[in-house]
Amino acid sequence: MLRTALQTYRSALHTFASSPSTFQILKSLPSSSHPAPPKTLYILDSSFNPPTLAHLRIAKTALLADPIPSPSPKRLLLLLATHNADKAPKPASFEQRLVMMEIFASTLLSETSQKVEGLGIDIGVTKLPYFADKAKSIEDSGLFPSSAQQVHLLGYDTLTRLLATKYYPPTHTLQPLHPLLEKHRVLVTYRADDDWGTRSEQDKYLRDVEDGRRDTDGAKREWVTEGRIRMVEGRKDGEEIISSTRVREAAMTGDRDALQKLVTKGVGDWILGERLYLDD
Repeated sequence: MLRTALQTYRSALHTFASSPSTFQILKSLPSSSHPAPPKTLYILDSSFNPPTLAHLRIAKTALLADPIPSPSPKRLLLLLATHNADKAPKPASFEQRLVMMEIFASTLLSETSQKVEGLGIDIGVTKLPYFADKAKSIEDSGLFPSSAQQVHLLGYDTLTRLLATKYYPPTHTLQPLHPLLEKHRVLVTYRADDDWGTRSEQDKYLRDVEDGRRDTDGAKREWVTEGRIRMVEGRKDGEEIISSTRVREAAMTGDRDALQKLVTKGVGDWILGERLYLDD
């Protein structure tokens, strides 16, 4: 079935690329259900190169432990950008990533569906590189109720890009984020590694917004004071550090034991079976 899915995704991507659409859902799980329109739409937007246990942690934290109670029904959108502002489409092809996203979604659904009534997961693609544009495209698509609140799930490293003014020419202010954060929310997982500083340093990044030190950039203090941007727990002390780079290194050496600590079993089996990332 997954071999067939690979071909289906390849064809769907070709059709999507030549269409005027900027957002499309390619797969919904469970496929046999007729879900009620969601009131809360969680969006995990990533390169999924590949999906990792860090992605799983982010999604489960949002679905099971969102610090701001969100109305049901809830739905999760796994979103792959086919035009990324910073990353070229390699080493795994987009259709390979979509298959891994489907495997990942099946695992996530099996682990959360009994705790989140009526949960469904969509696998979608977008041509847009920036969060504000993606959010508007999703809202305008008609595929979800316009009243549904989007909750975008990010790691701390992605938050720093979201709030980097260099991505918003020609004025280079955060004004383009105002419509997004007036209606929707951002849930940010702490990034606990040497590259991104301590937890207190990451908290200070948002305190600078809250205290007005980024007013001149176009940031709004209420983004933090009203919980429009909220930090949540990430990797705990002593837990495995997970990154796509580490997954690809394990794949290159065929280290199944290492992969089991970094990705779900299904994703790991697919990576090894398809011999992905050997030329990374």
